Amino acid sequence: MRPVLRRLALVLFAAGLVSACNPAKNSGSASDSGDIKTAAEVSIGNPDAKVTVIEWASLTCPHCARFNEDVFPAFKKKYVDSGQVRYVFREFLTPPEQVAAAGFLMARCAGRDKYFNVTDAVFHSQQEMFTTGDVRGILMRIGASAGMSEKQVTECISDEKALSALNDRLKKAIEVDKIAATPSFSINGTKLEGEQPMAKFDEVIQPLLKK
Repeated sequence: MRPVLRRLALVLFAAGLVSACNPAKNSGSASDSGDIKTAAEVSIGNPDAKVTVIEWASLTCPHCARFNEDVFPAFKKKYVDSGQVRYVFREFLTPPEQVAAAGFLMARCAGRDKYFNVTDAVFHSQQEMFTTGDVRGILMRIGASAGMSEKQVTECISDEKALSALNDRLKKAIEVDKIAATPSFSINGTKLEGEQPMAKFDEVIQPLLKK
């Protein structure tokens, strides 16, 4: 187990998000969603779109949650749903890392068609988690809304293969993509850091669509 992965597994255990048993192996249960559990990224929209927007975000980043609530719905409706943009989401971890990790692992176990429903629910519950401290209870509630049992959620965020894949994604984001802030964006290679208003996306995307 690599150092980052080991730390991640330990903080998940310390937070009471996983049981004291050995990490669960993939048993092909209802929470199994094929390659989404280890895929490098999750995307929606037209795969042949002229423009690709990549977002790196963390489920425990307040700026990411605000972007998700205030800007993303309009961005998705205007560009993704219309087929003009392919949107790619890449996961990053910010403190408390164990909460972000558990949320991402659970979203992947929920399946490709429910991934963004789960991440959206975690973003919307972010303040509640920070205020009440009931991280486990809230994550279990979100998992249930995605059709997952408490056992499935626990097994999901204990899965060693999934943890290793998350570790690899985090390492790539840091070492290859050079991500140092969340949210960060890449629009056909143009890098933007921090929260961005809809007007900024229009400014960068519109000229690309006209090419």
